[in-house]
Amino acid sequence: MNGRFAPSPTSGLHLGNLRTALAAWLFARSSGRGFVARVEDLDRDRVKAADGIAAGQLADLAALGIDFDGAPLWQSDRLADYERAAAGLELYECFCTRKEIAEAALAPHGDHRPYPGTCRDLTPAQRDAKRARRPPAWRVKVPAQTTQTVRDYWAGESAGAVDDFVVRRNDGTWAYNFAVVVDDIAQGVDQVVRGADLLSSAPRQAWLTGRLGGRVPEYAHIGLVVSPGGERLSKRDAAVTLSDLAADGWTPGDVLALLGASLGLASPGERVTAGRLLERFDPALIPPGRWVWNGQRTPG
Repeated sequence: MNGRFAPSPTSGLHLGNLRTALAAWLFARSSGRGFVARVEDLDRDRVKAADGIAAGQLADLAALGIDFDGAPLWQSDRLADYERAAAGLELYECFCTRKEIAEAALAPHGDHRPYPGTCRDLTPAQRDAKRARRPPAWRVKVPAQTTQTVRDYWAGESAGAVDDFVVRRNDGTWAYNFAVVVDDIAQGVDQVVRGADLLSSAPRQAWLTGRLGGRVPEYAHIGLVVSPGGERLSKRDAAVTLSDLAADGWTPGDVLALLGASLGLASPGERVTAGRLLERFDPALIPPGRWVWNGQRTPG
């Protein structure tokens, strides 16, 4: 079985992405799993130059000593696979806007689920009328009152309501919560290490994994990297990608040392290799919660 890292090729990987990738690699390799890559390039409006960016991302990971088993899987090559998987689900057309969904969920005596089922039982005539005004998204029918519990390494058991979530957007793009499950099953992924901001999506994905006949993975949602002000890391805060840091004199070894220390696997400034971190790896050493990047300009 496998762990994985699945970046979207929108820009270079920043320190938060690199730290998560390193943690995912360590979790997988230390447990005897393979480690696979996936390029999440379905949203072509956001990934204009996906090939070049993805190549740069993989090169940055290799520079840190993170290796993969086999060639990366590209989501844009798997459209027929998504069609086949969706054919096994009970889907219906949804014409709601985000504003309408938010208003319905807040209404008195509303369902209070993220999506309250507004379009679930429309008549054919109602669907025809709405389709004439705007193209539909497609949602999967989930039995009422469905909840799914997942177990996360840091958060423990986490339960969430599973609503009728979007499988295909109204522009025809397959939705993240759907595609990621189909791909994880195809790649034999049974361990998912990713940012803590994605923990809330795990119950939906675990439910769908079971519905599609897959094995629900082990989860480990690692704390995000944030600026000193507590905001999620972004390029406006400081030099945050490998190339940015290289311009300030950082080598890949310097960055690996920084990340190793942030994971509790090295002393500050200690020179390490990915292999040395793997020898030392114990997930219990990883500090819980967020890691603050102070934007230092020089290594050490």
